[in-house]
Amino acid sequence: MATFVLLVFILLFTPPILHSQQLQNSNMNPLDLNALLSIKNSLTEISPTNSFFSTWNLTAPNPCSSFSGVTCFFNRVSILSLGTDSLPLAGSLPSSISSLTELTQLVLSPGIVTGSIPPELAQLTKLRVISLPNNRFTGIIPSAFSSLTNLHTLDLSHNQLAGSIPPSLTELPQLRILILASNSLTGYLPENISSPLLHLDLKNNELTGPLPTSIPSSLRYFSLSQNRMWGPLTNGLESLSELEFLDLSMNQFIGPIPAQLFFRPTLSSLFLQRNNLSGGLPQRPKDGEPSIGSLLYGDGSIVDLSHNSISGELSTVFDGVESLFLNNNRLMGKVPEEYVKSVYSGSTRTLYLQHNYFTGIPLEEGTVMPDTASLCLSYNCMKPPVTVMNCPENAGEELSRPAGQCSVFKNDDSG
Repeated sequence: MATFVLLVFILLFTPPILHSQQLQNSNMNPLDLNALLSIKNSLTEISPTNSFFSTWNLTAPNPCSSFSGVTCFFNRVSILSLGTDSLPLAGSLPSSISSLTELTQLVLSPGIVTGSIPPELAQLTKLRVISLPNNRFTGIIPSAFSSLTNLHTLDLSHNQLAGSIPPSLTELPQLRILILASNSLTGYLPENISSPLLHLDLKNNELTGPLPTSIPSSLRYFSLSQNRMWGPLTNGLESLSELEFLDLSMNQFIGPIPAQLFFRPTLSSLFLQRNNLSGGLPQRPKDGEPSIGSLLYGDGSIVDLSHNSISGELSTVFDGVESLFLNNNRLMGKVPEEYVKSVYSGSTRTLYLQHNYFTGIPLEEGTVMPDTASLCLSYNCMKPPVTVMNCPENAGEELSRPAGQCSVFKNDDSG
């Protein structure tokens, strides 16, 4: 009797679930199946022994569950992940991929896939993720991507794409992650970046022009390193209150560094090296005032302002930063005692001050620094403490500047 009751219960209450499973396990939609066949024919496998497409048996009764890299919602392909790190692909992406009209994620593992990015992808308006990094795509970024209003992540990094960034791309209403690094993109950045971006990585391209005046305040990661950008840093950066990582290194930016950058409550990595920046450094705020300590103290914090023309005396604003690179500037005067204490205590592990005009450092004779510390003071207007220094090879062999270069500091205490 109990068994009969259980069977009745199952029949009454589980048909909707069984029906869903039957739909999900039924034959794939013919349009999707044909599109997958076209994709398989357009891509080739690099590995001579293993095959990514070995499970793509087109006579299989249930491709949704048997095809590698394919995920279905009912009988439609919703996620397509092509290749793996160990099974890379070559060939090209066919335009017929646009038949996968329920696709929400398209992921291509690193390989040597060539050709242009099919503009027909823009017809897949449910796409939330397009990830095609580390391949050999050429041509331009399709301007038709402006129709992808649900797009959350676009990663086209490490390809061979050219042309400019379509202005409509940075206006997509749902876009949070945009990674176009390591291509050959040219031109100015779009003036209007209104997408609610969290992560914007454009490093290692050939972009030019000044920073746009409109940069979303939601950004947490922003990299423009290794481009040809120019102009002052006063544009657009003031509003980035959520910023955690900023890399504008290896460009042609000029002028002073905005003081606001040093007082962001979230910033832990600041890379501005190898520009034409000038001016001095701000003073550390007094107790009770907003301090850089809340953002650049602690494990992993790093500031690199090296290879610029920053001048004046070194303030204590960077005291406590774990890795601090101020080498190859025009800093002068004595190194504040706070930095010595930070290195001695281990809170600062790297302090590079070489190739400046410092005239002294309050370091007591016989001081022993931690084994993990890297302190470099060579080629300044002083006799450096050789016994505690650990300089990189590119610091050079000369310990001090020629006296003639230091004559401007002749009235300073040589410490």
